[in-house]
Amino acid sequence: MTGRSRANKAPRHFLDLDRIEAGELRNILGHAVAFKSGRDRTKPLAGKILAMIFEKPSTRTRLSFEVAMKQLGGDVVTLTAADSQISRGETTADTARVLSRYVDAIMIRTDSPATLEELAQNAGVPVINGLTDSSHPCQVMADVMTLEERKGPARGKMVAWSGDGNNVLVSWIHAAARFGFELRAACPARLAPPGKVLDWARTQGARITITTEPAEAVAGADCVVTDTWVSMGTKNKDERRAMLKPFRVDEALMAHAKRDAIFMHCLPAKRDEEVSAAVIDGPQSAVWDEAENRMHVQKGILAWCLG
Repeated sequence: MTGRSRANKAPRHFLDLDRIEAGELRNILGHAVAFKSGRDRTKPLAGKILAMIFEKPSTRTRLSFEVAMKQLGGDVVTLTAADSQISRGETTADTARVLSRYVDAIMIRTDSPATLEELAQNAGVPVINGLTDSSHPCQVMADVMTLEERKGPARGKMVAWSGDGNNVLVSWIHAAARFGFELRAACPARLAPPGKVLDWARTQGARITITTEPAEAVAGADCVVTDTWVSMGTKNKDERRAMLKPFRVDEALMAHAKRDAIFMHCLPAKRDEEVSAAVIDGPQSAVWDEAENRMHVQKGILAWCLG
């Protein structure tokens, strides 16, 4: 189907968890579970092509989307900044219009939320947020899937975060509102998540607590989550490390959680910085299931966008 013949049908974008109703997100997870378990062996994306745009390097996002698309019968085209005219001054809007004539969906991994928005506003095909500096919804969908595999339904569970109030935490806040679990986040005061995100979640009835005390956040948790302290392009690295050192997840902090609590990290991880090797490589760690579930959730997202 060409871009022209799609023009009258509004594309179904996957941009952020706060923009999609809880029932639709639950449908996506249902597809992901069915694909992973083998209950659904169909190839619903046969003949479809996904364009992947990477303005930032990637391992899991790139591989999980590519493998997911191919296992569902489709194919992928990958563009880095060096491969496209975006780096030479072509607008994101023009890129969106052109790609919409060639492919069936677009996934982008970019620093700028504005770039994602411009792409979605001008594309005639679904656009998927593979990561921006403001959010990481695909990752947190995989995290919720992993939580439910290990601990049962997310509703009513208690998830604790210790670390930077970054893009991954923003998507966890969105998820707390959509999936009905309690979220407690311990962050340095200067690295707290955006107030407007917290305000939105609380208007949705989400149970969110922000503290500067990691032990307080982790007390009685079913799941403890953290992320790297220094991301690509981060400035003032030494200052950030000093602020975040008290928020490191180690055996002593995990002891405040439930005895059967799990640990998650979206990777890549720096052992003995944000998390001790004993925790990430220990029996409570769910990080490898979490990484695998990126692929299965990506299948659910793609099927939902293109279904």
